[in-house]
Amino acid sequence: MKKYMGILIGILLLIVLAACGEKSKEDVVKKLEENLEKMTAYQSQAVMKLSTGKEDQEYKVEVTHQTPDYYRVLLKNENDEESSQIILRNDEGVFVLTPALNKSFKFQSEWPANNSQPYLYQSLINDLIEDPDATFTTTEGHYVFETKTSYESNSNLPYQTIYFDKKTYAPVMVKVQDHDKNDLVEVEFTNFEVDPDLPEDTFDMETNMTSSIFGVPVMGQEDVPSQLTVLYPSENLGAELVEETQMDTENGKRVMLSYEGDRHFTVIQETFDVYPTSTISPETVTGEPVDLGFTVGASSDDTLQWHYQGVNYYIASEHLTKEEMKEVARSMSTEAAMK
Repeated sequence: MKKYMGILIGILLLIVLAACGEKSKEDVVKKLEENLEKMTAYQSQAVMKLSTGKEDQEYKVEVTHQTPDYYRVLLKNENDEESSQIILRNDEGVFVLTPALNKSFKFQSEWPANNSQPYLYQSLINDLIEDPDATFTTTEGHYVFETKTSYESNSNLPYQTIYFDKKTYAPVMVKVQDHDKNDLVEVEFTNFEVDPDLPEDTFDMETNMTSSIFGVPVMGQEDVPSQLTVLYPSENLGAELVEETQMDTENGKRVMLSYEGDRHFTVIQETFDVYPTSTISPETVTGEPVDLGFTVGASSDDTLQWHYQGVNYYIASEHLTKEEMKEVARSMSTEAAMK
């Protein structure tokens, strides 16, 4: 009997010790906040998979951050390297750069403070803090949180599950979900380095436009399309195509599609025979950089513009919301032209 009692006491003791060793939700959040406050910079690499459009997309993502407000996010599309882009924030503002075209947008924006960003460490921690109903569980190697997101430009992605490494508190995985808890965005971190030594020109716009970083092609390397393949939106929100105008411009070709219905909108597609390579003059946009699933676009109140596979696209409308313009943009494909 004494033998069995001894075994039972030992088991209970192990259970108590194990319980004492487990950290609470509050302990983990506090530690994450402390780590964030202590670090002066970080650099991470990740693979981001998107299932938000007609076809799944995969990006390599490299984030470089230096306190308080410098960011460089390199987005390399694995299926289309020539459309790789850079989101840059420095003292001059917020930019989206397409080095292969020497094309850049400058935003009047507080990015990234105004939106969840699944590849930014501080954004993930802020989402934990801002959601009092966030749930907390543990696995053998991870602390796991389920939280709400704050995607102002995409209400279709309200939830996320975040995995942190138990030893280092580094981000391991983020899954962003729709209303039915389907995973539509997945970010898997492959490296996370705290306080790396960064070159002085890391956040310099001209350096990022003219240097081949992370395999991003620099200006002049992208092939110009031999012809413009017109894409039509399969999601036209009840409007009908009433006019299609094609024209040659001084620098290339342009197609204008006019849709009319309860909510009118216009789609413009254009190519350039020659891209500028001698100057860097960003186009100023009053709005926000938005993730379209296949590229980063520029969104304002009445317009949405983006570049993809050598073509510039624009949607203009006084009747569509920003989210509706994104739906139209995501639906544009050659398949719709065959219907």
